[in-house]
Order: sequence, then C-alpha cells, then structure tokens
Amino acid sequence: MRPVAVATVALASVLLAGPAAAHVGIGATSGFWHGVWHPVGGPDHVLAMVAVGMIAAGIGGRALWLVPAAFVAVMAVGGLLGSGGLALPFVNGTVTMSVLVFGITLAARLPIPAALAAVLVGTFALFHGHAHGTEMSAGTSGATYGLGFLVATAALHGLGLAAGLATLRLRPRLADGVMRFTGVATALAGAALLVASQ
Repeated sequence: MRPVAVATVALASVLLAGPAAAHVGIGATSGFWHGVWHPVGGPDHVLAMVAVGMIAAGIGGRALWLVPAAFVAVMAVGGLLGSGGLALPFVNGTVTMSVLVFGITLAARLPIPAALAAVLVGTFALFHGHAHGTEMSAGTSGATYGLGFLVATAALHGLGLAAGLATLRLRPRLADGVMRFTGVATALAGAALLVASQ
C-alpha cells in the first residue's frame, strides 16, 4: 500500500474512533491490557502520539529517537504524579490542546531543533501521563497498567515515525504536501475535540 494511502486510512480510522476512554473515571484501570487500551481508545491521545512520531520523522537525525523518548519519559513522570495524587490544572483540556499544537507544528514544517521539539512534546506528555496516572490502581496492578499505557504510547509513536519516514521517501514536493495535509487534518481534529469538550 502506498504511504499516502496508509496515512489516509490511519487518519480516517482515528477520526472515526469512538469517544476518548483515557480520562478519569472511564473503564477498568488495572492490568497491562487495560493500560494499553486507554490511550489507544481515545482519539485525542492517538492523534497526539502519532503526530509526535511524524514530527520526529520530519526533523530527522537524533530527533528520530529523542522526541518520542522524551514524550514517553515525561509521560511516565506525569503518570507517577497522577497516581500519587498530585493535582495539575486543566489536564484534559491540555491533553486535547496538544492535538491542535502538534498538528500546527507538523503542518508548519518548521526546521526546529530536536531538543526544542523534545521540550515541546515533553511539556504536553506530562499532562497525558497525569491523565492516565490518576486512574492507576495501587500496587502491582497499577504498575502493570502504567507499563501498558507506556508501551501503547511508544507503539503509536512508532506508527507515526513509520508513516512519516515512508512519506518522506516520496518526491520532495509530494512528501511536503502530505506532511502538511496530515498536520492540518490533525490540527482541525484537535480544534473539533476542543470545541466538543466545552
């Protein structure tokens, strides 16, 4: 399947997904597979995490590992803070806002340094992790749940990286257009999710 078709199918699947299931009080919150399902079941989380991988692919070089690793590492910290009961303001709104910001970043195709991109995604990752961490059960089940959402996050970043790298193998002009289109579509989805959450 061509990269453009893969990107289109992936984006359509995300946009047609059901309501977010990664927020406080929704669904089971113990065990590895519940941890995997929470980020995968929420369109805001999926869109943001795939966009992180695509942003990293667009920057290239050390960003290929640094940007996704920063997200996962800071998300783990956010998860610990949430599970420990430390409150952060505007968690769900910030998680949704990340979709809009990452979409704009991807659409703009600015040559930002890898370190700056890592700081940007890491800032939002804290809130993504906190949203999951507030749902963690105490003890071992909470730990396996946390591992599940971190593995799912890394897999979604990998999907975004693969889609981005495949897109960049197209002719430069076409690749740039596909990346920009994906960014615009992601940003619009983020704006729609923000409006829906009001």
